[in-house]
Amino acid sequence: MKRSATAVWQGSGKEGKGHLTTQSTVLNKTQYSFSSRFEEGVGTNPEELIAAAHSGCFAMKLSFSLTEAGFVPDTLDVTCQVTLEDGAITKSHLKLKAKVKGISDSKFAECVKDAEKNCPISKSLTAAISVEHSLNA
Repeated sequence: MKRSATAVWQGSGKEGKGHLTTQSTVLNKTQYSFSSRFEEGVGTNPEELIAAAHSGCFAMKLSFSLTEAGFVPDTLDVTCQVTLEDGAITKSHLKLKAKVKGISDSKFAECVKDAEKNCPISKSLTAAISVEHSLNA
């Protein structure tokens, strides 16, 4: 499997602007700029997209891990916050609220750890990854 996205940037780093388009066109000339990245401007930014990718990847991997263990999750609600410091993404913190019937806390924690270590986005990040989770919340 291969996936692609395109970025087009015009102008200087601070005053310029750009847009992003994904192969699926879910993002289709979606704007990004200095303002949307480092301030509160309208548009997306690379760190937000990494957070979305990590939360989505983690949730899907956890669903696979739980299903393999004999449990089908009702809901996996994952929020990811990435931290950009000194020009690098240094942390990715996942916060999970899960509803899974019949699973023990220890088995759930085991599946969470598996997803944390083995989702493809986790494997690709050099940032410190942490997970905070609550079961049947």
